[in-house]
Amino acid sequence: MKLRDFCLLFALMALWGLNFSVIKLGVNNIDPLMLTALRFTFAVFPLVLFIKRPNVQWRYLIAYGLSFGVGVWGLTTLSIRLGLSAGMASLLLDMSVVSSLLVGYFVLKESLTLNKLLGAGLALIGLFIIIQADGGAITISGLVLVLLASVCWSVNGVIVKWANTREIFAFNIWGMLFAPVPLVLLSMALNGPSVVTDLVTEFNQSALFSALFQAYPTTLLGYWLWNKMIMKYSISSVAPMTLLVPVFGILGGYWFYDEVISLSQIVAGGLILAGLLISQMTWNGVRLKRSTI
Repeated sequence: MKLRDFCLLFALMALWGLNFSVIKLGVNNIDPLMLTALRFTFAVFPLVLFIKRPNVQWRYLIAYGLSFGVGVWGLTTLSIRLGLSAGMASLLLDMSVVSSLLVGYFVLKESLTLNKLLGAGLALIGLFIIIQADGGAITISGLVLVLLASVCWSVNGVIVKWANTREIFAFNIWGMLFAPVPLVLLSMALNGPSVVTDLVTEFNQSALFSALFQAYPTTLLGYWLWNKMIMKYSISSVAPMTLLVPVFGILGGYWFYDEVISLSQIVAGGLILAGLLISQMTWNGVRLKRSTI
């Protein structure tokens, strides 16, 4: 990976990590699924009226919107409602580093270098330490949902690859068009129709700021860059960068909510960074590639 692209992805991971503090701000005021629906509504409208639909089949746009909007963020926010802490949700979502390696290897026939496997393994040890140090704020139902969300994250990469479009920004906008309505319907199914009317009375400046921040810098700018990098590099090369998100998520909690950073978290963060560095090194070593018959 080029140094410039690495630095851009590093900055993006910082934005995504700090975004969890902004999400927490919004969730403290309104229903999480409705907040997520607002996020994608603001991200799509009115831009979709002025941006030409990319030259891809509708099935890729619909699949991306459902997988990204409902699969990743819908299931993640729902897992928090079912008892999984917000911090654990951000950490466990990074299990996509494992599913992305497997999806890239078995579905896209991408080669896996030994350093990518070693780097991912080292970083996952760091994630395990953080999870253990959290105090066990995990429920079975929440754990299952966020792990499914992490798989959906990997599926997004496959959808982008299969769509094979260079119109990344337009693809994001038109794909996310299919996220808000299913999210609202899911929220109504879980909470009843009153969740829509409650939004009118509960919506305030904090919720508005949270939704707008998630919609513009985090979603429009962030995922345009992310999908652009997926098109440029293999999924297994880009995916390990997401291991930086919980590092910045912890720092955001410290800065904005005075959350304590323990020694175990510092050690785990060091392991994650070391794993990321190893995975990005260029080695003329062993490559594991699935043979085709």
